[in-house]
Amino acid sequence: MITTDFTPGAPCWLDLGSPDVPGAAAFYGAVLGWEYEPMAPPESVGAGEEAQGGMFRKDGRVVAGLGRLTEPGARSAWMIYYGVADADATTRAVEQAGGAVRVAPRDLDRWGRMAQYSDPLGGQFAVWQPGEVKGAELLDVPGSLSWTELYTSDAAAARRFYADVFGWWYSDMEMPGGEGTYTLITPAGQPAERMHGGLLQLSSDQLALAGGRPYWHPVFAVTDCDTAVAAATAAGGTVQMGPADVPGVGRLAVCLDPSNADFVVLAAEES
Repeated sequence: MITTDFTPGAPCWLDLGSPDVPGAAAFYGAVLGWEYEPMAPPESVGAGEEAQGGMFRKDGRVVAGLGRLTEPGARSAWMIYYGVADADATTRAVEQAGGAVRVAPRDLDRWGRMAQYSDPLGGQFAVWQPGEVKGAELLDVPGSLSWTELYTSDAAAARRFYADVFGWWYSDMEMPGGEGTYTLITPAGQPAERMHGGLLQLSSDQLALAGGRPYWHPVFAVTDCDTAVAAATAAGGTVQMGPADVPGVGRLAVCLDPSNADFVVLAAEES
């Protein structure tokens, strides 16, 4: 369960880098009911020209960010941010554990301090040290982030790295049909009901979306999985897997938006 009390080591924010900001805004509006609020264009952008990004809102509350993809050779993808008390200390922990710094810690005005990294296997993630902004204003309800997931080429190595960086606790469950072991992730010192994500080992061909490298993706809660999938395909997205029922979890599907950024929609099983 992801909550807005922003426990250190738990997801607190996410943003999407897309080559088509207006297209992404329309797509996620259709699928998740999000409203897009563009940032005011900088002075260098003329009147009527497109802003480089903005915020998504659900029922008036901020749920995610959207920005133009500018990194050469990068794929469109969601970046997940984990809350930390000290981004500089986290950066040192990432480097000591064998990870790489993609964006060094920097202040974003009075809002907070951020940094972005790659784990030793290539999985990209980010951290947020809160200032006036703690993170997303809506989590774990339909139309918002409810889970995070890492597809990795080496589950044991990933577990070691993220435990060193965040102190995460792990527990394993066998997937249906003998499809492997799924590792559940809980922030350090928190009870099992605060699990916020999982990681799964896959072969390099199953990681083709990111060129064989590991990658994180978000799981968005929805009221009805099939309705969300129908909206995604109607808006130009595609489905990688599902919809499928997972006992004890709910009905889910793995989707790609029109720019091939991946995400999951999940209608959780009623408890």
